[in-house]
Amino acid sequence: MAHHIFKLPDIGEGTAEAELVAWHVTIGDLVEEDQPVADVMTDKATVELTAPVSGRILALHGTLGEPSQVGSPLIEFETEATAETEISQPVAASAGLPTRDATDEGATTIAAIPVAISHQEKSNPVDPAATRPKTTPAVRARAAKAGVNLADIRGSGPQGRIRQADLDAYLNGESRKVGQPSPAALPPSATTASSTLDYREVKLTGLRRKIAEKMEISSRTIPHFAYIEEVDVTELEDVRLSLNTRYNGSRPKLTFLPFLIRAMAQILPRYEQINATYNDESGIVRYHAPLHVGIATQTDNGLIVPVLKNAEKLSIWDMAEEISRLASATRNGQARKEELGGSSITITSLGTLGGLATTPVINAPEVAIIGPNRIVERPIARAGSVELRKMMNISSSFDHRVVDGYDAAQFIQELRSLLENPLALLAG
Repeated sequence: MAHHIFKLPDIGEGTAEAELVAWHVTIGDLVEEDQPVADVMTDKATVELTAPVSGRILALHGTLGEPSQVGSPLIEFETEATAETEISQPVAASAGLPTRDATDEGATTIAAIPVAISHQEKSNPVDPAATRPKTTPAVRARAAKAGVNLADIRGSGPQGRIRQADLDAYLNGESRKVGQPSPAALPPSATTASSTLDYREVKLTGLRRKIAEKMEISSRTIPHFAYIEEVDVTELEDVRLSLNTRYNGSRPKLTFLPFLIRAMAQILPRYEQINATYNDESGIVRYHAPLHVGIATQTDNGLIVPVLKNAEKLSIWDMAEEISRLASATRNGQARKEELGGSSITITSLGTLGGLATTPVINAPEVAIIGPNRIVERPIARAGSVELRKMMNISSSFDHRVVDGYDAAQFIQELRSLLENPLALLAG
């Protein structure tokens, strides 16, 4: 027998620490090499870590919701291998990262600690992977926060896969195994309030904590200024609805966003200071030639911003398809790491909840954010008469260190002009 310590690996991009958001194993479990053991979260994504060796779990280190330093002990294994031959590597499976050298800090061996194993366990080892509930890292993290054992939930997905909706139903008392406690009997973290208190306290962890930190930095360090303009989207909506009716599912369904992004792609080459990022420490502005649009997406775990890369090269239809794919992957916790970073400007939209106007917070290190509000029909004076028109406000915020008010206003006015003449967006 040998004792193997699995240390938190370097999961890329110079990450110094990662937050532990979910355990997939407990002390005493028998695990196989490459079996998922924990989820950790960086600034960019949640990463599923897998076992570097096969063996029994002796100890778990780290606290859920707290950051751990790269190289710090994570899991202690008892293995069949001897200390001299124990060279298996830590692997962050979902990130697709290369293995590390056997001499790396991430894989260390020390003297064996004897643990009694029954004859039955030796001859008939349990395969943990066969009984582990099938679901996504995002669902696992949310279940861990709520104190829910995923084995108690019936999954409605393929092969019993547990979806976010299944977890919602369980927490709401709408679906549970016979004999399992009702939601009222779940741990306090999974209920709406304590029976003796009129409030509950929950520490911000995981994605919620990352969002809080980023918003705090953006609000504190960036001198925001807002600009709001109304846009008559009557013709654009007529074109959009007409195209969706004409192709009736044979092409991706068009929403407002592809038209907005297409308009931005046509205008931004003349406003390079808006399609830019600013490094506070170096004082360097990076002007981006391609348009990488972050699309703020609400998920069960909070706001995540997947990125539509090289939008200037895409047609309206390609944009619609890619936006739909990115949104679905993000909400299901399946977005790749490279899809969750590298944006040069962000769009944030609340859809029908968009209100009349907003003051969106810039997604640092970007210098601008665009927020379309909801479309409403109201009377507008046109050529001496009053007509019902479909109107929408565009809210925007800019970093005043990089973008002047005049340039921002001019950019939004050109954007308005294009959106009010949608045929120009379909040309080419």
